[in-house]
Amino acid sequence: MIPEAPAPSAATLRCERGSAVLQPCCLVSLLTFNAMSARDRKPEKTRIGEPPAGIDDADIDDGELFRSAIGPVRELPAAAAGPQKPKPRPSARMRDRDEADARSEFQRALDASPLMAGDASSYRRDNVPKGVLQRLARGEYAAQDELDLHHVNATTAEAMLRQFIKEAFESGMGCVRVIHGKGLNSPDGIPAIKNLVDRVLRHRSDVLAFHSAPPAQGGTGAVLVLLGRR
Repeated sequence: MIPEAPAPSAATLRCERGSAVLQPCCLVSLLTFNAMSARDRKPEKTRIGEPPAGIDDADIDDGELFRSAIGPVRELPAAAAGPQKPKPRPSARMRDRDEADARSEFQRALDASPLMAGDASSYRRDNVPKGVLQRLARGEYAAQDELDLHHVNATTAEAMLRQFIKEAFESGMGCVRVIHGKGLNSPDGIPAIKNLVDRVLRHRSDVLAFHSAPPAQGGTGAVLVLLGRR
């Protein structure tokens, strides 16, 4: 049998200077010293906005310095759009012209030289040939519809006339007849409805020409109206 090695003595366990072998006692002391040193050391702080130690300022751009200074950024939600104004409703050009001429047509008739009971109403645009007006006066254009304004006042007659001409134009009619009467029973002798019809028709953009009807169709108590095309 091989005899067991004797247990090491306390002298053997000490660490001798210059020895290449680290004895257990020295190893325990070294580990304990390192742990205490690590606990006592404080981490170096880096100021916000300053580059870490050992890095040249030239190696860091301004954008990186700005981001490191302000920290993380949270994107704000998009602001809700404000209420929008309602769009204006489209309006017809012809209606705008009529509304611009809102002053009473009957008052215009009083301001101008009024038509009398036996006077003929006559009007044509500059681009309408005279021959067309002459044919209209002879009744050569057949009326496709008519409006009778007997026994109504001036306000009602004006509203009825405007609506009648508008609907006739939109329906594509070429010629209509308006019966206004001669106004023989007017208190002042001036036929109010006849003058009103004359003034309203002159200021409408959808009217090409008009003329008092021939005797067989009402004479000076009615008017034939020639309308334009849409």
